[in-house]
Amino acid sequence: MSGSTPLGEFLRARREALKPQDVGLPEYGRRRVPGLRREEVAMLAGVSSDYYMRLEQGRETSPSPQVIDAVAAALHLDDEALDHLRRLTRASQARRSVPAGHDRISPQLLQLLDSWPDTPAFVLGPALDVLAHNALAAALHSGFQQFDNLAGMIFLDPAGRTFYQDWDKAANSCVAELRAAYGYDPDSPRITEVVDALDAKSPEFAELWGRHEVRGKTQQAKNLAHPEVGALEIRFSAFTVNGAPHQQLVVYQAEPASATAAAFAELRSRAARGEPAQVVPEESGRALSDLQAAPSASRSRR
Repeated sequence: MSGSTPLGEFLRARREALKPQDVGLPEYGRRRVPGLRREEVAMLAGVSSDYYMRLEQGRETSPSPQVIDAVAAALHLDDEALDHLRRLTRASQARRSVPAGHDRISPQLLQLLDSWPDTPAFVLGPALDVLAHNALAAALHSGFQQFDNLAGMIFLDPAGRTFYQDWDKAANSCVAELRAAYGYDPDSPRITEVVDALDAKSPEFAELWGRHEVRGKTQQAKNLAHPEVGALEIRFSAFTVNGAPHQQLVVYQAEPASATAAAFAELRSRAARGEPAQVVPEESGRALSDLQAAPSASRSRR
C-alpha cells in the first residue's frame, strides 16, 4: 500500500473514475487529469477547492457528517461506498481495530460446520483467510494447492482460473470485499500483508485494488467447475458470526434434485472419511509467498 492516507486514496480513485458527463457537467477541451478535477468535485459538494484538496492530501482528517454526505453525493457513491467513506474519515485515535483473537473459532461454530455434511461451509477472517471448514468444503476446493486464503486462491493459484467460471466477476467481488474489510481496519497487519503480497504478484489484483470499489458478501449465484465432478451452479450466503463480528460464515447450497446436488453427493462420498470441521493451521499460507509451489496443507484442530 502507498504511504498516502486511506481517505485520500479513496477520494482520488473515485474522483478519477468519474467523467464530467457522469455528473452533468460539460466537457471542454483536452483534460490533463483522468476523471473529474478536484475543483469540480468541490463545486458539486459545495465546499472550497482548497478544503477538498486538503481532504485528498490527508491534511483535513475530521470533516463534518454534512461534508461527507455532500462529497459522497458529488462522487455518486452508493450506500456501501458511503459507509466505507465514513469509516475512513474517523480520526486514527478513534478508529477501532479488529481485536486480537479474531481468527479463533468457537467450538459451537465448529459443531455447526460438522452438522452440515451435505453443504460446503467455511469461515473467513477479515483478510479472506479460511479459518475453518467442513469436509465437503475441503472436497469442493480440492483442486487448489491450498485452501487457505480466497484472495490468494483466486489470483495466484492456477486452479482459480478454471474453478471460477466467471473469473472476472469473482476477482472483482474478492477485491471489493477485501477493500470493505480494509475500511473497518486500515491498520490491520494481516490485511496489509495479504494486499502487499497480491499487489507484488498479480497485476490484475493491483489494478482492481486501485479502483477502491467496496462491496460486502451477499447472497448470489456462482458458477464453479470442479476438476472431478464438473460444472456446479450454487447459491451462497454469508453471515456475520456473533461474538466475532469480523468473521463470516459462508454456506454454499445446491438446488434440491439438481445436477449440482448430485455432484455434492459425489464429493461427499469421496470425502467420506468422517473428518470433522477443521481449523486451518495458522502457518498455512500465511505470507502467500509459497502458494503456487507448496503442497496442500494438512489441517488439524488447534
